[in-house]
Amino acid sequence: MADERTRYFRRLGKLRRSARRWSVLAGGLGGATVILTPYAGIGLADAFWAAAAGASTALAAWRWVDLRALAAQPAPPALDPAQAAARNRARLVAAVERLPAGASVVAEVRRARSRGALRGTTAADPWDRLDRAASTLAGMAGRLTGLAEPAVAEASAAEQSLRDLADRVASVERAVRLAPPDARLPLTEAHQALTGQLEAGVGAYERLVVAAAGYLAEEYRPENEHPAAAQLTEATDLLHGFASALSELRAVGRPASTQ
Repeated sequence: MADERTRYFRRLGKLRRSARRWSVLAGGLGGATVILTPYAGIGLADAFWAAAAGASTALAAWRWVDLRALAAQPAPPALDPAQAAARNRARLVAAVERLPAGASVVAEVRRARSRGALRGTTAADPWDRLDRAASTLAGMAGRLTGLAEPAVAEASAAEQSLRDLADRVASVERAVRLAPPDARLPLTEAHQALTGQLEAGVGAYERLVVAAAGYLAEEYRPENEHPAAAQLTEATDLLHGFASALSELRAVGRPASTQ
C-alpha cells in the first residue's frame, strides 16, 4: 500500500489524464457536430452527435474543476525513510503471517532475534529458562480450561513482563560496561537488583508451569483403568482363548500314530 504522498500524486495524475482525455473527446465530437450538421441537414443522428458533444464537454469541465481543486491542496509531506522501512517491514510480516505456517515462522524469528540480543549477558540464561517454560505452557494452554483459565491469562501477561525485564537487565549491563568508574557503582547496584527480580520472576513462572502440569495430571488421571486399555486387555484374552481352542481342535482331529 502506497503512502499518502504517493496516493496524492497518483490521483493528481489520474485526474489530469482524465481531463485531457475528455477534453480531446469533447473537441472531436463538437467539431464533428459543427461540420456534419450543416453538411447533412438536421436529423436524428445530429441529435446524438450534439448530445455526445455536450456530455463530453460537461465531463471535461468537471474533471478540470476536480483537478484544480486537488492541485490547490498541499501535498502530504514525504515519509521519513525509517518510517517507510518500518511500514514495509510490517507489511511483509503481515503477508508472511497470512501463510499457513507463517505465524509460527514469524514467532520463531522474533524469538531468535530476542535471544541473540541477550547473548553474552546475565539475562540470557533466565531468558532461555523462561522460553522453555513458556513453550511448555503453550502446549498445555488448550487443555487448561475452567478454573485454570485465569492463571493462563495471568501467565501470558507475566511472560511479557519478564521478557521486558530481561531486555532491561541486558541494557543496564551494557551500560555498566561503558560507564566511567565514578558512575559504575549505582548502575551495578541497579543491575543486581534487576537481575534478582528476573531470577525470582522466572522461578515463579516455572513453578506456575509445574503447577499447571500437575493440574492436568490430576484432572485427566482416571480412578480406574483407562477404557482403551481395558478393551485391549479383553481383546488380548479373547485372542488367547481362540488360539487355545484352535490348538485343541487340531489335537482332536489329528489321527493317533500307530506303532
